[in-house]
Amino acid sequence: MTDAKGSFMTAEISGVWDKIESMINDFIVLLPNMILAFLVFGIFFFVGRSIKRAVRRLTRNHRQSRNLGLVLGRLAQGITVLVGLFIALSIVIPTFRAGDLVQLLGISGVAIGFAFRDILQNFLAGILILLTEPFQIDDQIVFKNFEGTVESIETRATTIRTYDGRRIVIPNAELFTNSVMVNTAFDKRRMEYDVGIGYGDDIHRAKQLMMEALHSVDEVLNDPAPDVLLMELAGSTVNIRARWWIAPPRRMDDLRSRDKVLSAIKEKLTANGIDLPFPTQQILFHDQTEETDGDRKRQREGWPAGNREVPKPRSISGSLRQLIEQRSQSDGNGQSPPHHNS
Repeated sequence: MTDAKGSFMTAEISGVWDKIESMINDFIVLLPNMILAFLVFGIFFFVGRSIKRAVRRLTRNHRQSRNLGLVLGRLAQGITVLVGLFIALSIVIPTFRAGDLVQLLGISGVAIGFAFRDILQNFLAGILILLTEPFQIDDQIVFKNFEGTVESIETRATTIRTYDGRRIVIPNAELFTNSVMVNTAFDKRRMEYDVGIGYGDDIHRAKQLMMEALHSVDEVLNDPAPDVLLMELAGSTVNIRARWWIAPPRRMDDLRSRDKVLSAIKEKLTANGIDLPFPTQQILFHDQTEETDGDRKRQREGWPAGNREVPKPRSISGSLRQLIEQRSQSDGNGQSPPHHNS
């Protein structure tokens, strides 16, 4: 019984060892193919990276084709790496056919699409952004509450650098389906600012002085020419809008030109006696009573009287003096104010 048991254990060990030996032999047989497949895949991988760099290098100096170069470089790298993978698998597994992998990907594509819907949406939006080029690298854009310079446009997200040195990563699907303001889309950009002068100042003289101030600033372009327009008769000022063009239209140029233009306008107007008033408010004392109701000669409400006589305005001291005189006359005649029964 013991001999039978020992023979059975020996047969089991021998069988396991034969399997291990067979696997080792198979691995030794496949090892040259695996090494060759690894080398082939590595060559294709580095060739793909080289193609991507070459395409980017060729389009680096052409601003209009820079984004297209990114797309073509990435597509070329991906296709090259995929071809290298197919060849490497064919070397390791001689019975492997590319059609089998394509069929497998087709079957699982629907499930992958549902699982990675957002990722695929951002990927497709990134491809469309790179191809249609609504904005480009180094453009300055405004998207919702974010404003800055476009650093990179990837297939998943776009990165912008804000003016205060922060990085914002925005998914491409958001950029593609929402409005984006591109401040540097054109070579020139118009700026504007409203300046309030006093109601007693000469409007034409103020506009002439503002034009002189605009022409004195080097950053202001002569073509298109700057202009000044009367925009509003506000509560305490007459608002005149100054408009000028700058080039290039970047944020730093905007701030620099605005600083010089506003300084020049302020100095020019104040040096020539043009008032830049603070907000003011006029208070009219209502002196209407039942006795004076409707009598424009005895009351002053603040509205125009037309061709009729307009009463002179009263001062507070004059109104108090008149009230004291009326009270004194009333007391002298023996009249007393009426009393109300409680």
